[in-house]
Amino acid sequence: MRDVADRAAVDLGADKSLLLVDDDEPFLKRLAKAMEKRGFEVETADSVAGGSAIATARPPAYAVVDLRLEDGNGLDVVEVLREKRPDCRVVVLTGYGAIATAVAAVKIGATDYLSKPADATDITNALLATSDDPPPPPENPMSADRVRWEHIQRVYELCDRNVSETARRLNMHRRTLQRILAKRSPR
Repeated sequence: MRDVADRAAVDLGADKSLLLVDDDEPFLKRLAKAMEKRGFEVETADSVAGGSAIATARPPAYAVVDLRLEDGNGLDVVEVLREKRPDCRVVVLTGYGAIATAVAAVKIGATDYLSKPADATDITNALLATSDDPPPPPENPMSADRVRWEHIQRVYELCDRNVSETARRLNMHRRTLQRILAKRSPR
């Protein structure tokens, strides 16, 4: 399963440039280090504006773009990449996995679409997979309980940690939500 990731340095070809766009700074730094170890020449950006500027000035051969960024939608960066370098292999990452956003990402030109948390091996496999060779399934997928907990946490943060508003948006009783938020995250 790790064959593609293990061969990464060999399979990259002449152009090893990689653009990483994510507003989660610790994740961005960890991913940049991991991808450099795999042979990529990494540039990072933490916004749509920064990612678009790099994509315009120095279009990379590979890109990993977060779907939701503080200053807009990561699909805007994908569009710039497709315009400046049509052969760029783009993987869209998101913590808000939904079929509609996956379809939109692929229609705009993303090579693949991964839900967070995705590790460097999953991302490398997706970047280097050929069209007739889909990437293998993740070795450690999240449990259904963990996915539910992650979704609740994200909505809670998007509602500025307002329990009543989060409960309303999730169509859940407020006390039930409070009990879920008080527990530790499932594995």
